[in-house]
Amino acid sequence: MKLHFSFVLLFLFTLSNAQIKGKITDTKGQPVPFANIYIKDTYIGTTSNDNGNFELSPRQNGTYTLLVQYLGYKTEKQVVDYSGKPIVVDFILKEEEIQLNEVVIDPKANPANAIIKNAIANRKSNSAKTSRYTCDFYSRGLFRVKNLPKTFMGQKVDFFDEVIDSTRSGILYLSETVSKLTFQKPDRMKEVIVASKVSGKDNGFSFNNAAQANFDFYENYIDLNAKAISPIADNAFAYYRYKMEGSFADENNREINKIKVIPRRTSEPAFEGYIYIVEESYAIYAVDLTIKGVQIQNPALNSLSLKQSFSYNNATKVWSKNTQTLDFEAGIFGFNFNGRFTYVYSNFEFPDKFERKTFTAEVLKFEENANKKDDTFWNSIRPVPLTNEETSDYVKKELIQTKHKSKAYLDSIDKKRNKFGFMDIISGYTYSNSYKKRSFTYDGPLFSTSFNTVQGWKAQIGFSYNQRNEDKRTFYSIGTRINYGFAEQKLRGSVYYSQKLENKHNSFLTLSGGSYVNQFNSSNPITENINTVSSLFFKNNFMKLYEKNSANISFSSEVTNGIRLNASVEYGERKPLFNTSFQASVKSKDAYSSNNPLLPLDELTPAFTKYNLVKTNLTARFDFGQKYWSRPDGKFNIGNGAYPTLTLTYEKGLAGSDKKYNYDFVMARINQELELGNKGNLEYNLKAGKFFNAEQIAFPDFKHFNGNQTHVNGGGTYTNVFNNLPYYSASTNDAFVEFHMEHNDQGFIMNKIPLLNKINAQLVVGYHNLSIPHRTPYHEFTVGLDNLGFKKFKILRIDYIRSYQSGYVGDAILFGLKFLDMVE
Repeated sequence: MKLHFSFVLLFLFTLSNAQIKGKITDTKGQPVPFANIYIKDTYIGTTSNDNGNFELSPRQNGTYTLLVQYLGYKTEKQVVDYSGKPIVVDFILKEEEIQLNEVVIDPKANPANAIIKNAIANRKSNSAKTSRYTCDFYSRGLFRVKNLPKTFMGQKVDFFDEVIDSTRSGILYLSETVSKLTFQKPDRMKEVIVASKVSGKDNGFSFNNAAQANFDFYENYIDLNAKAISPIADNAFAYYRYKMEGSFADENNREINKIKVIPRRTSEPAFEGYIYIVEESYAIYAVDLTIKGVQIQNPALNSLSLKQSFSYNNATKVWSKNTQTLDFEAGIFGFNFNGRFTYVYSNFEFPDKFERKTFTAEVLKFEENANKKDDTFWNSIRPVPLTNEETSDYVKKELIQTKHKSKAYLDSIDKKRNKFGFMDIISGYTYSNSYKKRSFTYDGPLFSTSFNTVQGWKAQIGFSYNQRNEDKRTFYSIGTRINYGFAEQKLRGSVYYSQKLENKHNSFLTLSGGSYVNQFNSSNPITENINTVSSLFFKNNFMKLYEKNSANISFSSEVTNGIRLNASVEYGERKPLFNTSFQASVKSKDAYSSNNPLLPLDELTPAFTKYNLVKTNLTARFDFGQKYWSRPDGKFNIGNGAYPTLTLTYEKGLAGSDKKYNYDFVMARINQELELGNKGNLEYNLKAGKFFNAEQIAFPDFKHFNGNQTHVNGGGTYTNVFNNLPYYSASTNDAFVEFHMEHNDQGFIMNKIPLLNKINAQLVVGYHNLSIPHRTPYHEFTVGLDNLGFKKFKILRIDYIRSYQSGYVGDAILFGLKFLDMVE
């Protein structure tokens, strides 16, 4: 009864708030979805929904001419007298009569080419007409699942059972936003979210926004993960062929040319479909284009379709985009999804200029209570009516949310989830109290057991307590970890407390202490899993360890936009360790190296003598040009690839057990990832540092560099590692300069090579350099292929490395698996 009553209320709200509404059908009575409806010579418009229904809200009473525009159909118009009362106006669209051009004998005189050349020549002038504007913006995003599998890898898939139907299909996500937009080309934006609605979340904030919908075909590239080429880009003829399909006249008797867009190579990021160009002005009238996922380096995406409609205003003489839809289909591992984003732009104004400080680093913000608007508000402002499916989803998920928030439901879920099984003893177990947002976790030894030659087989368990505040998006966690080295026969333990204090500055506080076995390089260049395999199967024990008994406190916060400070103080006792296990899974005459990186053949001499030291560290990171979103529950930073990031570090060792262990260290780092249009990305990382008063400091406090001798990338970035450098061969307590650079062509070159373009790979070339005093500079040159794999499962990268230092040093092959960073 409650469900039916909710439907009645929604219907009454819709009826009472509609101003001009109606339905658009074709001559066979079939609904025409996503037709462009607008009031002539105004910027008041909308689009029809899946059922062909539409609603319009004029600002004042008067006589209006309604125009309905849809590709493939004649533009229809009706004159209405609006007096503030609801009006129903239906449209029946007739198929457009496309006038075919005369047959062209000379292929060089292709009329489509001439039109496209003129569109390219007029691209900048047409773009300039909408280079500065304000408007109202509406967005709706919808994701569906289709034929969801009942099981996956032997596990039951039941987390969507309440929202899908008997065919295991349904809406997973539905959200809407209404905002005020201020924009200046190419990318200066200010968006104020007036209303935000997420189905099933009464306090949800939709991430639909205008920046993600800013697909401008007057630009050379459309950013769709890779840079897709616009059909009227400067270099468009290198990527497309064109065919003239014919022309028709619009309501103002302007000739509109329909041109088929055909990719020259289906392996490159080029669209197929149609672009409609206005004769004489050569402005865009509409686009109806599709691109495949493999073309934009996204194998999980089957296809993406983008439609845009533009309307002409006789008063301003401007063609402006008023509706846009983005449809996609995706699937992987038997999971199939589809979705649509619907965008409506209305009430344009084109000022000659904006006041200073119109645009700031805050590119998006939410008005107070933007996510608390009721149905009455939404039914009065929503420009595209909800379909029955969408209305049902809002009602159904509201009821589900109410149930899910109840203590009885959460307790019942926890009762099922908190059951303890025998395997939990070794794999781990979590006890949850969902109503109070807290949990207790036991981490079993199954996934944390590893081997190293210092401890032998090492098993670790952990216990933690977590408390969340979901409204404020904060938490705190307290826990302990205990590990035991079986060959070393030693038990070690540590405790920690971690808290996210608030979200405006993303402040964190961490306290920790205990006994640890650490790598000399605190960046942990070799992972425990890789070291286990390397040691047991190849007798290459590259991981070098020492013991640290310490107490640490650290705090980090963004003091102002783009500047983040991290401060820490640590007191620690450091002790050398020796190999205690020489176990291996293979028979080999090769011997393990010692745990002393400086004397690999000496098992008796320690890498250093035991000492105590206090370390203080202050690091400042400057993200130049950083922009951000503001929400009531926090701040969300957006990187700006046009500017580099600068990091400055000062570290001081003091109060050492001997003054020779005290030191000062400074370091600067600058890194950036540059987008080179459709030619890929260039990433660089430059570091320079210097020790002072550090002639006799202990080896753990040296600057160590991320080497690699395993032929496997552990899942980290490739611009912070030397792929063929022994781990501790260049460690220094003096000065250093470290440089990494890598270019990924994103398929720009590979897609043009016959046969190789079938594998959809990316060509990666790199250069790495390390310079320290009294040592010949070290160089590495790399070339590799990324995005390798089978069908949609693209997880492999392979690199060839050649290194030089006073001449040729050696070669290596490096394998990278993209999921290794998730496994560790």
